[in-house]
Amino acid sequence: MLLLLVDETQELVFHVESALAPYQAQIECAHSPGTLEAALGSTAPYDLILVNLTETVAGWDVPARLRRSAHDAFTVVLFDPHAPARVDPFASLPQCRKVARPSSPTLFGWLFKQVAAECMGFPFARLLAAQAGTVGSETIIGTSKKMLDVLAVVTKVAASNANVCIVGESGTGKELIARAVHYGSARRDRPLVTLDCPAVPDGLMESHLFGHVKGAFTGAVDHREGVFALAHTGTLFIDELCELGLPLQAKLLRVLQSREFFKVGGTKPIRTDIRLITATNKDPRREVQRGNFREDLYYRVAVVVIKVPSLRERKEDIPLMVEHFLRKFSTAYNKPIRGVGRSAMGRLTELPWPGNVRQLENVIEQAVVLAEGDMLSERDFVSEPDALVEESSVQGGGAPAVQPSSGLPLHEVERRYILGTLRKVYGNRAEAARLLGISRRCLQYKLKEYRADEPVVVPSNVIPLDGSFKARGSMMG
Repeated sequence: MLLLLVDETQELVFHVESALAPYQAQIECAHSPGTLEAALGSTAPYDLILVNLTETVAGWDVPARLRRSAHDAFTVVLFDPHAPARVDPFASLPQCRKVARPSSPTLFGWLFKQVAAECMGFPFARLLAAQAGTVGSETIIGTSKKMLDVLAVVTKVAASNANVCIVGESGTGKELIARAVHYGSARRDRPLVTLDCPAVPDGLMESHLFGHVKGAFTGAVDHREGVFALAHTGTLFIDELCELGLPLQAKLLRVLQSREFFKVGGTKPIRTDIRLITATNKDPRREVQRGNFREDLYYRVAVVVIKVPSLRERKEDIPLMVEHFLRKFSTAYNKPIRGVGRSAMGRLTELPWPGNVRQLENVIEQAVVLAEGDMLSERDFVSEPDALVEESSVQGGGAPAVQPSSGLPLHEVERRYILGTLRKVYGNRAEAARLLGISRRCLQYKLKEYRADEPVVVPSNVIPLDGSFKARGSMMG
């Protein structure tokens, strides 16, 4: 790969070289009008031209020079978001993408890979996507416009200390976005602590948040630190915030306002310095209207809202994800699988994927486990995702079609509808609660009332929406 970097300061050379080191990219740098003219006068076929658009470079008349040259490479222009007018002359170039310059240098390589993958087309995109968007030990894959827009917001908000609320369906990768914000911030070397609200029993939530002192309640045999103390000077990520009860919402609001809290049973205020990132699979504004979420807390936690698109909204990313997961699981299971057949890839791309990226990942993992050849074909996808989609009827994001018989008492209609929905999503309570438009806690109360708290058995030919599965012909729950 041959890249031309137009940069007067040459400050981006290190970041570009680091980002493309695995691919043995050759980089030429034009740091003056003379060196730019010489580079464009060469016959070398550049694969990509990257312009670091500063005030000085804007005076070099780069668009006119590119039009006069015989080079037709993709052009990526990094511009100062506070001076967007400088990028206007580049609009006349046929293959040009304009991207706001990341505020954090650590995010440059990540953003550059994403943009380069989109500009260079699918073959090169496959090469870059395997390493694109690495956040900690995880990877964000996506070159669609919607996903690039999300990543652009991440680069802007990461450098600030603003609270962020990430909204999106289950399985879309909200936690990865939260990690991207943390690792792109000045707190990247400090703790990132995660609290999953649905996983904590109601009676223990306050202790998990703020900690408790010995003897504060029955079973408190020792002192315990809460997530606010553990995340001090770092980032606190609260997942599924809308599952938090109203009394605890009030206490959370008070902590965000005063920046101090009390342990359960404690009398001494404790100062806290955290950046708060939250996530929810519900619309928090709608929850405010329904009275399930405090409006004043919403404005505290949602200074910046990042909407993560569902997989069906960015289907062009599916081939990249398939290849990434294929490489990941081929290595994990030591199976030399070269790729996915065209027919199978087309089928995977057409599905609406109600379980989003998590469901796609597990479909590919199962196919790799069961594959007998070195190429995946339609017969390797034995779990019939089509049947799953048709059965659950959640293509539009609404509740499955469960129609109880008429002439029943209202209580019985509600019971059948809730249990039917739970069966349709194969026991995934978080997904069932989302489809029903109620909290997971409310769903649990209903199930206890119906005495229907037993696990749901999933047929062996269907992949559950929570992504869990075992080998062919086994029981899944």
